[in-house]
Amino acid sequence: MTIALFSDSYLPTKSGIVTVVVQLQEQLKKMGHRVILVTVETTDEYETYDPDIYRVHSVALGLGTDQFVGIPAMHPLIHFLKDAGVQLIHCHTEFGIGKAGLRAAHVLKIPAICTTHTMWTDFYKYYLSFGKIISPKIINGIMKKYYGKFNSLIGVSTKARNYFKQPGMLPDMPSVIIPNAIDKEKFQKNHINEEQKLALRESYGIKPDEIMMIFVGRIGEEKRVFELLQVCQNVIRKNNKIKMVFVGNGPAYDDMLDKAAPKIATKQIIFTGFIEWTKVSEYYESADLFVTTSLSEMHSMTILEAQLSGLPIIVRRDESYFDSVFDGENGYLTDSEEEMEQRILELASDREKLKAFGKRSLEITKRFTIESHIKKTIKVYEEVMKAYPRRINDIEVMKEIEDY
Repeated sequence: MTIALFSDSYLPTKSGIVTVVVQLQEQLKKMGHRVILVTVETTDEYETYDPDIYRVHSVALGLGTDQFVGIPAMHPLIHFLKDAGVQLIHCHTEFGIGKAGLRAAHVLKIPAICTTHTMWTDFYKYYLSFGKIISPKIINGIMKKYYGKFNSLIGVSTKARNYFKQPGMLPDMPSVIIPNAIDKEKFQKNHINEEQKLALRESYGIKPDEIMMIFVGRIGEEKRVFELLQVCQNVIRKNNKIKMVFVGNGPAYDDMLDKAAPKIATKQIIFTGFIEWTKVSEYYESADLFVTTSLSEMHSMTILEAQLSGLPIIVRRDESYFDSVFDGENGYLTDSEEEMEQRILELASDREKLKAFGKRSLEITKRFTIESHIKKTIKVYEEVMKAYPRRINDIEVMKEIEDY
């Protein structure tokens, strides 16, 4: 097959969507398929010529992000896709490039599907100057209009699919759940040994007998990072053997530094800033516990990365975590920040339980192999192409793909 992936996020930007797109691109190629990538222009220093990557004119999004917004010129894009013999378009964005994907599919008379990565009702209020006064119903209406034009949707979790299946959205839209996955060999290409772990910890002032908690991700309000910071400050006051490391950058980074200044001065709370993806695994492997208060995930890639690194997980209870965090097995689903504090203190004082939970996390990652993810995705492609121009209307087919 010749598949075109459409994404507003791509290297060198680091995000869960970028990881998904890069993995999909690489794995499909390995299986003999041709993959065209339609994405944004970023920096001249990064971009190298690749005949299968089509970059559209883009502008920096700003808003404290490293994202770009694509502004595609449709005529040359469609000409390029037609010459490449594209048979199916797979979008990973709701913005200009995603809309261009839908338009191109219509003109070329080929199917288009979309993976729903983002719960926009949790995000928009933080990134639109007037977002606080917009009703979630308006956002739902925009999402319904956009997603309703695809031949099928891929949801990365039950939470993702249930959002669109609710009354008033797209209950009749064909959809299938294909959880995110991690390419283990690529993510953990170079394991670090105990000596290297101790050296990394020591570089941040973390002693061998101290507990290193870690959060990896975007330092933005939608991740509820200020709530997490308060949890960490409360925990550290009760147990000074706990250190908290925030790995990443984002629009709330400077405000977080200001609020955490006293604990930063004593090296109890640490901010690393941006870390290259190839180095992030070293931080996971050096840590003892992964924590997040985010309630805006669809299916967190950082949770999977933490589990693959053998870490216990403590999160706020949210449907997006139900297939990866199991209460009392590999971590805790907590119903409040206060309960999260209690669970952190409990685990921090029990090295044996930390070890057992971490071992269980590693076992759970067997459910999220990249091989399974790719096989299911290809099966969706095949079924959508077989049914086109109609939509798949057989529930059993979609269930079969999920169990594939």
